[in-house]
Order: sequence, then C-alpha cells, then structure tokens
Amino acid sequence: MATTNLGSLEKSKPPCNDIANPPNGEVATIQKSPSATTLATSESTLGSHLARRLVEVGVTDIFSVPGDFNLTLLDYLIAEPKLKNIGCCNELNAGYAADGYARSRGVGACVVTFTVGGLSVINAIAGAYSENLPVICIVGGPNSNDFGTNRILHHTIGLPDFSQELRCFQTVTCHQAVINNLEDAHEMIDTAISTALKESKPVYISISCNLAGVPHPTFSREPVPFSLTPKWSNQIGLEAAVEAAAEFLNKAVKPVLVAGPKIRVAKAGDAFMELADKSAYPFSVMPSAKGLVPENHQHFIGTFWGAVSTAFCAEIVESADAYLFAGPIFNDYSSVGYSLLLKKEKAIIVQPDRVVIGNGPAFGCVLMKDFLSALAKRIKKNNTAYENYYRIFVPEGLPVKSQPREPLRVNVLFKHIQNMLSGDTAVIAETGDSWFNCQKLKLPKGCGYEFQMQYGSIGWSVGATLGYAQAVPEKRVIACIGDGSFQVTAQDVSTMLRYGQKTIIFLINNGGYTIEVEIHDGPYNVIKNWNYTGLVDAIHNGEGNCWTTKVTCEEELVAAIETATGPKKDSFCFIEVICHKDDTSKELLEWGSRVSSANSRPPNPQ
Repeated sequence: MATTNLGSLEKSKPPCNDIANPPNGEVATIQKSPSATTLATSESTLGSHLARRLVEVGVTDIFSVPGDFNLTLLDYLIAEPKLKNIGCCNELNAGYAADGYARSRGVGACVVTFTVGGLSVINAIAGAYSENLPVICIVGGPNSNDFGTNRILHHTIGLPDFSQELRCFQTVTCHQAVINNLEDAHEMIDTAISTALKESKPVYISISCNLAGVPHPTFSREPVPFSLTPKWSNQIGLEAAVEAAAEFLNKAVKPVLVAGPKIRVAKAGDAFMELADKSAYPFSVMPSAKGLVPENHQHFIGTFWGAVSTAFCAEIVESADAYLFAGPIFNDYSSVGYSLLLKKEKAIIVQPDRVVIGNGPAFGCVLMKDFLSALAKRIKKNNTAYENYYRIFVPEGLPVKSQPREPLRVNVLFKHIQNMLSGDTAVIAETGDSWFNCQKLKLPKGCGYEFQMQYGSIGWSVGATLGYAQAVPEKRVIACIGDGSFQVTAQDVSTMLRYGQKTIIFLINNGGYTIEVEIHDGPYNVIKNWNYTGLVDAIHNGEGNCWTTKVTCEEELVAAIETATGPKKDSFCFIEVICHKDDTSKELLEWGSRVSSANSRPPNPQ
C-alpha cells in the first residue's frame, strides 16, 4: 500500500502515459523536429514567454513587490532586456502604479506574491476595473504539486483550499487564469492578456512558483504578435441609429454635446471631436472625462458637473432642448447627489456599444466611434447654443491680490499651477478638494490629466503618479495631493526617487480629510500632522535628485515654483503648501452638502 509521510514531499505517483494529463509538477516531453525559429532552452520558458508578451503589448515596466512565490518568475521577467522591474514599497502602490501606467500606455502590469500580496493589491485592481483600465495582475502561486493535496501553506488563511485569492479577484477582473501545469500555460497566458486588451479591464494570472523557469515546447518559438479580432458595428443597426439621432438633433433648436469617461475605452475621442467640428455645437466634459478631449477648442465650454460646473456651462447644457452624452457615468458623485437637471426624453446616450435616443428607441451592437463619425456626416451645423453661451459668458476673475506675507490661499496656489501647465506636463489630481481645484485648470494642448472619480480611493495618486511618470518620462507630472491622502501611500515617493523621476508634488497641508469634512464632519477627519518635507528628506537619504521646501505665502510659492522649474527641473520636487483647514473651493462646499443630503436620505417606509 502506498504511504505518504506527514510533512514530507515524498508521495507515491501513479503512472501516467497520457500526454494531455501528466502528473502535477511533471512536464510531458513532445518530440519535434528542430526549427530555425526555435529559441534557446533558457528562453523557451513560461517566464520568458510572459515577458515577451508583456513587451509586445506595450508594457516596458512592471511594478512589483517580491515574495517567495514570485521570485523565480521575477528572475525571468527581468532577464527580458526590454522589460524593466520597478520595485515598489507595497502591493497597493504597485497596483496604483500599474493603473497610472495603463492610463498613459494603454496597458499596465504588476507582479505580487500569493494571497498576502494578492489581497493587498486587490483594492487597486478594483479601482482599475471601475475605470476600465487593462491592468495585468500577475501573482506567484503555490508549487504545482501542492494543488489537490491536503497541505496547508504559508501566506494563506490556514486552509488547504488555495482558491480564496482567486475567488476574491473574480469580481474585480474580467478574466482569471490559474496556471499550475505547463500544457495549458501558453494558451492561458495569451487568452488572459488578449482578454484584458479586448475588454479594457484588469485580468488575474496566477503562476505556480515552480513553473516559471521550466522549458516547454509550446514556448520554443517567438510568440506570434496578437491580432485581436476587431469589433464591428451591426451595419443595419448603425444606419438606423444614425438616422434616428440625426432626425432628433437636426430638429432641435439649441443642442449640445457632453463627453463622458467611457470615450476612453471606446477609443472615440477623435470621432467625438469630428462630430463637434461638423455640428458647431458647444461641448463640455463630465468631470471624469477631463483631459480626454482638447480644451483649447473654441467651442469647449468647460466641465458639466451640475451645480458645481464651470461657470455658465450647466446653464447651457441643462437648458438645451437636446443633448448627446458620449460615454457617460451618472453616479452619485458625478450627478452631485442625483441633482442634475436633465430630462431623459431630451437625451441621446451613447455607450461604447449601444445608443439610446430619448425614452426609446435603443440600438445595440453599435460602436460609439462608428456612430459618432457617421453622425458627423449627417448632422446640420447649428451653433445657436454656443452663441447663447457666448452672450452670457463673463471671463473668470482672478483671486484677490495677496497682501505681503499673507497666509497662502488655495485659489492663489492653483492660479500659479495653471501657469505651469504646457504640452510637456501632466496633472494628477488626488481624491479630495484637488478634484475641484484641478477641474478648473485650463489644459493646454497635449497636457495630460488623470484622476480616479468612480472609485475615489484616497491615496491613489501617489502610486498613479509613479506609474504615469514611468510611462511618459518626457512629461513632467504635477501631482496635487492632500495631506490625508498622502499619509495612506507616502512610501512610494522612495520609488520615484530610486528611478530618477522628476515629478513635482504639491502636498496641500490643511490638517485633515477636507472632502469628508464637507460631507459629514467629526473628530475622525482630523489627522496627526507630519513633518512632510522632513519625511521626504529622510526617504531621500542623499540618494538621487530631490528638493523639498515648505511654503506659507505667495512669495514663497513663487520662489519655490521658480526653483522647481529652473535649477531643479531635473529633480524630484516636493512642495509642502500650508493652508487653512477651512480653505476649500466653493465647489466642494456645494458638492459636499448635496452628497451629504443624498447619503443621509432616511429609509423608505417598508
């Protein structure tokens, strides 16, 4: 009778002659004739194949935290000359960095270890899912021999079931692959990566720790580049949708256009601008779509955000007799506590693959970019709404001039940040009052802009800044981060310094979670003050290019910006801005009260 020793790896193995089903941990050998395109044995491994695939789809940097289950895999990933490993301080920031990277490059990747790493990074992956970002989350998993046994492993919750991590990821990724045998590994990796690209959502790939370095015939050739099957519109549906929309809009007196965040996943930015140009309608963006369409266009009228919109924008949009929303997300935040003054019967809602006109009809299998482009050819020019906007528009005033050495006001800070922007910069706005202040910035052509509105996880911006700056080193990233958010994820300033990034961080120190104060105040919104510049100096520790300063008035701010953009233009710059705890944008005051009202609705009678 076969025996298994307690705590031992010795175990009887049944004979197996089936090539499709070798025992766990064993590799079936398939004889094949040599070929000129075959790779050397060290390159024909799972780890090497994964590395080549990542490079092929546009990932040249991976964000990782090492752990014993992913160490061998990392060896093979960093052996790829075109792939750079960016070691992060924790898994959450590695995930946020992959998120920021994907916003610029179109795809990002992070590598963590089993369960303790996976369940740490999962919050960032959920954020990427909510924002429709293809992030490839790679996890080093247990040894393939341990699957199906009754063994209990470290980094688990103490049960022999290893599926806990997988089950957690199933709701925040569009595809999951658990690779614990080499026979299926090639197909599973390729399916996962291609699914991330097709769905524009994160995927989860778990790779057993003993498989990354094992050669296998399926990896013996250079991978054939992906040729993703393109999505096509139903031509009959497209023509019907365009005809109905053209009739709807052409009979309107003062129609408008509004761009929503899903134009990114639909890759419909150019088509939206084609429609804006042909129609002469004024157009605006929902807050989470800022940066997705050019703001230097003459018919751009600002951000449509209900009661906290750009001045005169909401009045034009909400008074229109027809509005086309391309890729909108109407949640409690973007609708300012469900207070938008919009009527469904006046709206055309264009989603990435669906068009709904008024209360009906609806057209499925119609791609947004196809629809907008075709509609542009059928629409009549009508600039009535823009003329109305032009008649009521009054240029925005400047902040009241500061007195000498007067404590710095937030509106003065953002006046100077506005002057820093160019096509060679990008803005990252942290969750909080920076949402509202950065929303008012006028972006020059080519200036990047990102924030996380749907998920709204405080601390997101530190990792996202790291990832975005790594993806586009030619741009200088300007990050506006509140003190409360910074305390959540501050460690990866270390990684920015380690890899020579030249980001400018404005740390807005107002003593707490200001956005939450305006929704519902309490003592829990006050935080312990840190010596933020001292902390960054300690992290710097004399290694790398770093410059920090603390400013309390406009004169100091001006001098700091001159230094950061002059002598220290190639350094990481950290500017701590001391502000009064009640110095907030008027938009946050209005938005906070409306969201508070929505949050505090009493239960419906049962």
